[in-house]
Formats: sequence, structure tokens, C-alpha cells
Amino acid sequence: LIETLVAISVFTMSVLTLIVILSQGITSINYAKQKMIAEYLAQEGIEYLKNIRDTNVISASTASIGWSDFKTQTTNCFNINGCFFDDGGLFEGNSTDTVKNISFNVCVSGDCPKLRYDLGNYSNAKYNYTYGLDTSLKRKITLEQINTDEVRVISTVFWNQGSSSRSVSFSTVLYNWIE
Repeated sequence: LIETLVAISVFTMSVLTLIVILSQGITSINYAKQKMIAEYLAQEGIEYLKNIRDTNVISASTASIGWSDFKTQTTNCFNINGCFFDDGGLFEGNSTDTVKNISFNVCVSGDCPKLRYDLGNYSNAKYNYTYGLDTSLKRKITLEQINTDEVRVISTVFWNQGSSSRSVSFSTVLYNWIE
């Protein structure tokens, strides 16, 4: 009887150890997934700003007007609270829209709204602020004027995982590249 009880307790401890290891593995996988998505969204924020800068500069009559148009369009991002933008389905087939129509809104007290994930279909799944499933992800764009022809872009994505707050931040400098 004692041997049976010892064998059952050893087996129980083995099973519990496996359950703990599996749960830690699942937690690590979820963290890696969220971090990868956050990195993608942070980089996407920078890429949108590059696209807006380039579109404004190329479509203007002079480079200085295009650079000025870019800074005017993104003026809400030149503050400590940062800003967020929603492309509003810009690239879903409406050929009359351009990135020049994207508006940037100030994050209230530095707290930007949560992004939503729209499944759509797998080829068009995307993050936005209007429709889809709620997520814990928030993207904040902050611009810093370095000099008249240089702007630092900081794109940060925040999320909550368990009881911890996490963030990923990417930064680059945009230049008035046409003289």
C-alpha cells in the first residue's frame, strides 16, 4: 500500500511539473506573438510617415512646400502626448484616396486608443481604430523637430500581458530629401 502511495505521488508530481512547464511555454509563445505584432505595428507607423512625407514632397510644386505640407499634416504629433492615425481603409481599393487624406489625432494625456483587429479575410486582415475585435495594443507616434530639414519619428506600441505593461519603440529621422 505504501509503495502504491509513493508511486502515485511521484506520478502526480511528474504530471504537475509537465503542466507547469507547458503553461510557461504557452505564456512565452503568447508574449513572442504579441511582441512580434507590436514590432510590426511600430514599424508600420514609421513607414506611413515616410510615405506621407514622400507623397507630399513629390506632389508639391517645390520640395519646401511639400516638406511644409508634411509637417502641417502631422502637426498634432509634435507634442509630448503624441498622436495616432487611422488610414480609414485607405488601401482597400478606393483609388481617389491618398495618404495626404490621413488625419493625425492627439492622444489624450498620452493615452492613445486601443487598436482593433479586423479579420476581414486573411489577405486583408489589418489593425485599425474603427472596426474589428478589441486588442490591448496602442500605437503612439511622436515627432521631434531636430532642425528645419529633419524630424525624428518615434513609433511606440504598448500592450498589457498578464499584469505587466509592455512596449516596443522604433525611431528614425526623416529628412527633407529634395533640394
